[in-house]
Order: sequence, then C-alpha cells, then structure tokens
Amino acid sequence: MEKEMLEYGMSFNRRRFLSSLSLGLGGVALGSLMIPDLFKGGGRGEDGLTPGIPHFAPKAKRVIYLFQNGAPSQQELFDYKPKLRDMMGQEIPPSVRGNQRLTGMTANQSSFPLVGSFVDFKQYGQSRAWVSDLMPYTAKIVDDLCIIRSMYTEAINHDPALTFLQTGSQQGNRPSMGAWLSYGLGNENKNLPDFTVLLSRGVGNGQGVYSKLWSNGFLDSIHQGVQFSKGEDPVLYLRDPEGMNRHDRRQMLDQLSELNQLAYDEFGDPEIMAKVKQYEMAYRMQTAIPEVMDLSRESDDIIKLYGPDCLVPGTYAANCLLARKLSESGVRFVQLYHQGWDQHGNLPFEITSQAKDVDQASAALVTDLKQRGLLDETLVIWGGEFGRTSYTQGKLTKDNYGRDHHPRCFTIWMAGGGIKPGIVYGETDELGYNISRNPVHVHDFQATVLHQLGLDHEKLIFKHQGRRYRLTDISGKVVRDIIS
Repeated sequence: MEKEMLEYGMSFNRRRFLSSLSLGLGGVALGSLMIPDLFKGGGRGEDGLTPGIPHFAPKAKRVIYLFQNGAPSQQELFDYKPKLRDMMGQEIPPSVRGNQRLTGMTANQSSFPLVGSFVDFKQYGQSRAWVSDLMPYTAKIVDDLCIIRSMYTEAINHDPALTFLQTGSQQGNRPSMGAWLSYGLGNENKNLPDFTVLLSRGVGNGQGVYSKLWSNGFLDSIHQGVQFSKGEDPVLYLRDPEGMNRHDRRQMLDQLSELNQLAYDEFGDPEIMAKVKQYEMAYRMQTAIPEVMDLSRESDDIIKLYGPDCLVPGTYAANCLLARKLSESGVRFVQLYHQGWDQHGNLPFEITSQAKDVDQASAALVTDLKQRGLLDETLVIWGGEFGRTSYTQGKLTKDNYGRDHHPRCFTIWMAGGGIKPGIVYGETDELGYNISRNPVHVHDFQATVLHQLGLDHEKLIFKHQGRRYRLTDISGKVVRDIIS
C-alpha cells in the first residue's frame, strides 16, 4: 500500500501540478470578475450568507418598486366586477362581509351599500386581462405583466400596512426590503448607493411617508436608503463647501479615516467603520450623481415615451426615468413612493387624476427596460399597501362616492426579473370582497421578491438582541406559479 501511494505521489509531477494550479487561478480570476465581493474578508455568518453572494443563481439583479401610497382602488383599475354595478346601492350580504374588521371611519355606518365602478373595463393582449379605461398605457403592456389580484394583509390602516409591506413588521424599526437586499447582495456600482428612494405626490389625499420606510434598522447604516430630492441638489449635503476642492476633501477624508480606525481599534463598534464607508461613498457620488441626473443625453423618443412631465424634477414621470437610469447604472433597489391614492371620498375625480399621473410613465418604464434588454434582469413592481371596500364610505350619490380601507384583497402587478409575463394570478369573489382563489400574503410576496434575486428568505437572517430576524418574520412561501 505504501509503495502504491509513493508511486502515485511521484506521478503527480511538477507539470501536472502547475497545470492544475493554472486552472484554479483562472477560476479564481473569473470568480473575482463575476462576483467582485467573492474574496472579501468576513466569511459566512450564522445564516450561511456571505454578503455579496446569493444563495442560488438569481433571475433578477435589481428591483424598481413603484409604490402607490394610499391604496389604489382595485375595482377602478384592475379587478373588474360588473356584479357591483348590477347591485349598486344594495346592502352587502352579511355572508360576504362576515365578521371582518372595519376601520373607525366606517365601523359606525348604519348601512354598507355596494358601489360599482364609474369607469369601464376592456380586455387586452393575448392574456385577455381586464384593465380599466383609466389605464390605457398599462393596457398596452399587459402581456409583459403578471397581475396578482389576490394579495392580502392583516394591517387595516396606512402606516402599519405600508410599514409591513416594506419591512415585514407593522411596528417599524426593522430593516426595509431595500436594506435587506443591500445587506444580502451588496452593490454593483461602487460609486452609487445600493438603495435609493424617490418621492412624488398627486392631487389626492396624500398619506405620509417616513424615513423609517427606508431605514437600515439594526443592520449597518451603510444599508439604509438614500433619498433623492427634486431640488438643485438631488442628494443633500453632497457638495463641497465653498473654498474646498477635491484634493482638500480627499485629504480630510483620509485623516478622518485614520482617526476612525483608532476609535474602532479601541471600541470595536462596527458602526464606526460603516460611517467611514458612507463618507467614501459620498465622495464618489459627487461625480457619479450629476452624470445619472443628466437628462440631456436622453433621446426625443425616450422623452416622448415617458411624457413631458419626465423633464419636471420631482414628478412621478421624472422619477420613473431616473429609476431606469439608476437601475441601469447598477443601483440594486430603487424605491418610488407616489402619494395621493387615499380616496375615502370624491373617488371618481381623484383616482382619474392619480391614474393619469402614473399610467404612461409606469408603462414607459417597462417598455424602456425591455427595449434596452434590461427587463429580464430587473424586477418591476407596482401596487399599494392594501385595497378598497366594495361598499361606499359615507353617502352614495350618482356621481360621487368613496371607498374605505380593505386588507382582505388588493391588486399589484409585477414585470420582468424572471416573473411569468402575460398572466393574471388569483381571483376575488364576484363582489370583490374576499379572495376566492390563490391567496398571496405580504410575506409570500416578499419571499418571492427575494427568491428572484437569488436569496432564500428563510436563510437571509440577521441576529439582533438574541433573536434571528428576517424580512418575512416566521412565515412566507415563494409563489412558484408566477415564476418563469
């Protein structure tokens, strides 16, 4: 036996050794090019995650989340319910309403008359999806969309519902979805943040959005979202003060880094080094942000595609175009919030204006990504925090009505990023009040988004104060029926 081992060892000569080594080095080099964070220090955590490396091969690289803040009424947009028109003014059957929770705004109503939509619907595309006349541009791209009509949540008021969708918890103080993706996957462009936030507002009743929605929570602060403003300075405090040039700034940051390193060596607080990373990111952003914000290179065809409002900073259309530019530049998660969808009254007028604000630009974003070959690797999401009731809030008149909050069912759509195009998933009952097929909980939605980016929602974990936290808390399952 010893003789055989000796002969084998001698046969593994210098030439074979160097040949094998060259193959290994080639693999190392290729890996470092494909995954820049592959050989960073730190190793794998308790969850088996190496930051910057997905758990499995992703179908999407980035997310653009077009959040419609205030809860769009699905009955007026994507969930066609002709039965509501037939039963206009009739009391909602007790068997349908059941003992479901109501908000304080309608709990004391003496009656709950059903109200049909004021707007007509038509079927479009090979999918024959029903879309309202309020969304003519979206109707043209239905074969690129996966429309989910069976979303549901437990939260019945705006702040907890919005917080739940973004962070997986109604209470807040948790990392947002963008922060989790930044933590799990790292960035593609070292000169731009992993996670950016853009705000716009329509004419309707605007529910507030707060920085906790793009917070890093208990993750390092380098993972928090960076809010862009519509003013002259899209990222505040990024410019050098008067009298300071790039060389001076570089010297200051180097000296500050040395002082922070001393503090870290003494105290071991990881947040110290996170601050150093933020300073360095801000320095690099000073040259990267003006280039991304520059629309002068966009063609007339692109401006026409998004509509003239895309040239007005702070509008939804401008933010959609900016979202494409940021995503194209490698930003991992771009979050848009468009306020004004909370139509408790005056719904016909307000939702018409809101739909006009977002319809063309939302469809343009999908079209633009597709024609650039980016839609396959970019997951686009459109939707709000919950739905709207099938009965009216307050008095029902011929030309005016409103709808209250309804967590039991609502509609979103998704496009690109490995999601099946041209399908409608899930159904509600004939009155649009309860889910009748294929329910999708908020945690299921979150698990699916993470899955498309190569992350197992049960393994993307961070230990904090003795507990292992994750975006989907202790539930959630991937909705595999909508994945290509």
